[in-house]
Amino acid sequence: MPNRRSVFFVSDRTGITAESLGNTLLTQFDTEEFNRETEPFIDTVEKAQELAQRIDEIAANDHRKPLVFTSIIKADVRAALTVKTALVIDFFQTFIGELEAELGEKATMSVGKAHGMDDEEKYDHRIEAVNFSLNHDDGVKLKDLDEADVILVGVSRSGKTPTCLYLALQYGIKAANYPLTPEDLDSPTLPKMLLPFKQKMFGLTIDPSRLHHIRSERRPDSRYASMDNCRREVNEAESMFRHHGVPFISTTHMSIEEIASTIMHNAHLVRRF
Repeated sequence: MPNRRSVFFVSDRTGITAESLGNTLLTQFDTEEFNRETEPFIDTVEKAQELAQRIDEIAANDHRKPLVFTSIIKADVRAALTVKTALVIDFFQTFIGELEAELGEKATMSVGKAHGMDDEEKYDHRIEAVNFSLNHDDGVKLKDLDEADVILVGVSRSGKTPTCLYLALQYGIKAANYPLTPEDLDSPTLPKMLLPFKQKMFGLTIDPSRLHHIRSERRPDSRYASMDNCRREVNEAESMFRHHGVPFISTTHMSIEEIASTIMHNAHLVRRF
């Protein structure tokens, strides 16, 4: 069995960009296994040289070239990270030149613009959206729902909370969520407190067997987690959505990122920052 390939995501800030782009590329290689390591805040020549030396040592031990994905702005820091024993993929060096030529201007090459606080108003809006989602999680706080951009509705453990937080962090969307209780599902109407906000509602559903597995990890051998109960709740929730014209999607085989993106598109929401 081949050794796992060492992979480094290197950045002069958080490393989110290098991780995201690098991991996206790596998903296309199914037969390889990777040891991933993120190295944020490599913002001086000294730090870059120290990391380059460590990558050299790992290459010697592994007898395979490490992969190094970088999103470093400063040219001297990038140069210090040049490692002949590794494949270095430099996202800025690859794309900035072509963009400068097309746009007819030089890039500012300012550090931290992608994930920093370059625009305080946008950053504050994102924090406000996160606080809103936290305060309106699982139907805990039902007032101020008129401020919500979207209200996610679904049975317990269908993915509402993480999706709300992702919508807030990634898009600045004020997302509330409401868990459908057995009492809600026994009623032919929508939950009373949600009726004024029907146009903001978006349903999440899930395959009953997947729901059974998730709930069993939380509360094993309970009626809440039983297969029959999961099947009943999902069927009644979907019937409610269809009867009242509430759009909904199944989260069974979707990542949080895919769920959020689908909601943004289907609910015609607009990024707030």
